[in-house]
Amino acid sequence: MKKTDFLIIGSGIAGLSFALKAAAYGKVCIITKANEEESNTKYAQGGVAVVIDKADSYANHINDTLVAGDGLCNQAIVEMVVKQGPERIQEIIDYGINFDKNPIGDYHLAKEGGHSAHRVLHFKDITGLEIEQVLLDKVHQNPNIEIYSHYFALELITEHHLGKTVDKNADKTCFGVYVLNTTNHQIETISAKITLMASGGAGHAYSTTTNPTIATGDGLSMVYRAKGKVRNMEFIQFHPTALYEPGVYPSFLISEALRGCGGILKNKKGEAFVNAVDSRGSLAPRDIVARAIDAEMKKYGADCVYLDMRHIAKSELLNEFPNIFAKCLSIGIDMSADLIPVVPAAHYMCGGILVDENSKSSIQNLYACGECAATGLHGANRLASNSLLEALVFAHRAIESAKKEIDSIVNCSNIPDWNDFGTSQSNEDILVTHNLREVQRIMSDYVGIVRSDFRLARAMRRLKLIYEETESFYKQTKLSVPLCELRNLIQVAYIIIKSATLRKESRGLHYTTDYPHKNNQELKDTIF
Repeated sequence: MKKTDFLIIGSGIAGLSFALKAAAYGKVCIITKANEEESNTKYAQGGVAVVIDKADSYANHINDTLVAGDGLCNQAIVEMVVKQGPERIQEIIDYGINFDKNPIGDYHLAKEGGHSAHRVLHFKDITGLEIEQVLLDKVHQNPNIEIYSHYFALELITEHHLGKTVDKNADKTCFGVYVLNTTNHQIETISAKITLMASGGAGHAYSTTTNPTIATGDGLSMVYRAKGKVRNMEFIQFHPTALYEPGVYPSFLISEALRGCGGILKNKKGEAFVNAVDSRGSLAPRDIVARAIDAEMKKYGADCVYLDMRHIAKSELLNEFPNIFAKCLSIGIDMSADLIPVVPAAHYMCGGILVDENSKSSIQNLYACGECAATGLHGANRLASNSLLEALVFAHRAIESAKKEIDSIVNCSNIPDWNDFGTSQSNEDILVTHNLREVQRIMSDYVGIVRSDFRLARAMRRLKLIYEETESFYKQTKLSVPLCELRNLIQVAYIIIKSATLRKESRGLHYTTDYPHKNNQELKDTIF
């Protein structure tokens, strides 16, 4: 059994920034199920929204976030994140992150959908990759931090594993995790005083997503199975503009920054259709734009719509978006001369593990931050480029809280080994592959951008059959990453459907044809 002071599950911006600060107070262990650099952070193109321009203001950023969140943001949390943001951004600049500057040496600030000002710091169109690399370099320089790659977290260790009966409302404590070492296929135990869940999102619950293949909702599922609380999982953000490439999975993201630079969404007739539903046109918040695209595609039976960048100088496109330009060119599309075919794709979960203002979950000694956490910042819809800022602010607040508690916590030493008695190796991997595709198809067809009670009920019935089949297989079979990921995605799908069924209104990213209007008389979170 490994013992550590701080255990971090995930190696994105939330986990790495927490690790760098936690190392001053104890031994830090980071586990990540793939290569250490593989995270949603790596694929974040747009940047970090933060108020640093004198022409901008905290009030404007706060208001933009509240408007995008459509009435469900926690205003105190929004104000905290926006106001504490500049200090957290300065920290990562001091680490060595090189955000783009203009010719006179000021930071080049982009504008994205829902923002009233240019406030998005970026590094070309690969901001997340730049941040990831700089943070990893700092982590490797710290002797108090160990990274274990290809370690898949299986379950949180709580009183349940110590032989105690734990119901939903009882106090629960996290003592560490069971992990599958995918190099030698052994299941190991890690005992930790403080555990931080920073496991990212769950885009692969859907058949079209911009997320890397690791985004299978593992952390959220582990916390839910440990009887921790989750919140607002009906709000799944579909990025309006993923590159339309039939047969390619996951989808390549076409950053919202292109629309901030002047890109215009058009239908197959060449019409700028978003203006008909919102005066902000192609720069409306993502929920509005994604629904407009979905409606336009259904109206004409089209496979995609188009993003028009042809009126932007080629030199500007090459300078601002070299990665996207190169990707488009690789499939025969010249952004400066051709329309870019785009479709909405599952991108970001605005709900997640319920945490307080210090990233504390409902399970003692377990913190959560990053995309897997529901902090109250995003409400019913995430404002573009707020997520990296949120991760930095809440990782900082988490360590400020955890450092006060770490010395009073003792590692649990009587954790039993993982019990896989009675299981055997299976050669029926086709069941896992088939059930995964079926879950993704169910979610995309019935629990996508537009929903209804009929679709949700149908999805739940079919999901129940897949759940029962998979659980039976799981109990009889030696563990594998694909099987565990399938089980987690089924859990995520169940939570999304259950949350969507409870919300008898349309708000933000949740739109249902049965309740097409907001219900402000019963404005509340879905928590269970």
